[in-house]
Amino acid sequence: MADNAGKSDGAERAAILLMSLGEQEAAEVLKLMGPKEVQKIGQVMATLQNVSKQQVGAVLDDFISVVDEQTALGIGSEEYIKNMLVQALGEDKASGMIDRVLMGRSSKGLEALKWMDPRAVAEIIRLEHPQIIAIVLAYLDPDQASEILGVLPEKTQSDILMRIATLEGIQPQALRELDEIMERQFSGNNNLKSSSVGGVKSAANILNFMDSSIESAIMESVRETDGELGDQIQDLMFVFENLADVDNTGIQALLREVSTESLVFALKGADEAVKEKIFSNMSKRAAEMLRDDLESRGPVKLSEVEGAQKEILTVARRLADSGDIVLGGKGTEQYV
Repeated sequence: MADNAGKSDGAERAAILLMSLGEQEAAEVLKLMGPKEVQKIGQVMATLQNVSKQQVGAVLDDFISVVDEQTALGIGSEEYIKNMLVQALGEDKASGMIDRVLMGRSSKGLEALKWMDPRAVAEIIRLEHPQIIAIVLAYLDPDQASEILGVLPEKTQSDILMRIATLEGIQPQALRELDEIMERQFSGNNNLKSSSVGGVKSAANILNFMDSSIESAIMESVRETDGELGDQIQDLMFVFENLADVDNTGIQALLREVSTESLVFALKGADEAVKEKIFSNMSKRAAEMLRDDLESRGPVKLSEVEGAQKEILTVARRLADSGDIVLGGKGTEQYV
């Protein structure tokens, strides 16, 4: 725990603030957060120890200062929200976020699924039409969607993924209530703009989070049905070998977030380009130690290598989502 609250990260400061509010007030605040935010802050709260009065005071003073500077101007305006997100994230990242923010206000049923165990969600939707399942999975976060897809019947997995990849948008009314989706009530104003749920990129993101064996089986089935679509999905998938295309600043940020143990296992199955990319972004001493670890480590199971690579890729995607790094690979847009 940092002595100065100003040095604490956002989650730690939020945890201190919530613990200062009391159980009932803190619970009301947590109700307004998403499942991942609650989990992150809850984990920090569980590890907080020996928080001094000075630390609490600094966090509260900072919170009051920030609140005092806020105004109600523009709040509640959809145009204001859109402009803010575009300025903060850029056109590409903001487009999907805008749909989720604006339509998520009335999509309580779908939002509730984000709090549920993947197996429980799979049980709810498994008997629905594959198109409905595809829409639900496309709406959820890729990591959760990949777990749900992984426990659905194998014979339906490739069909569902192809439907996600070919989704071109659905009417906002269709996202407003889970019950309406389950009952196939896709009514709504035809003049309303479609939501940007689904698409090839969405399918690729879901596959990125799946176990390699399941991922390979699904891709093989997709290619047998539609080779061109399979190639499009593959081109947008970010795999471990694509780390060789990430710039040096991004690799250095990634290395600060992963353990040496995970790195050793992951590199056991990596090609030379990725290894050299990693070594060149470490100090000479650290690179030598990592090389020694790789040479001294005996044969390891392929499943352990793939697990470590998936773990590192999950960190890479998190850093990319927060804007800390830019992922390379075939699907990355080029800038000049």
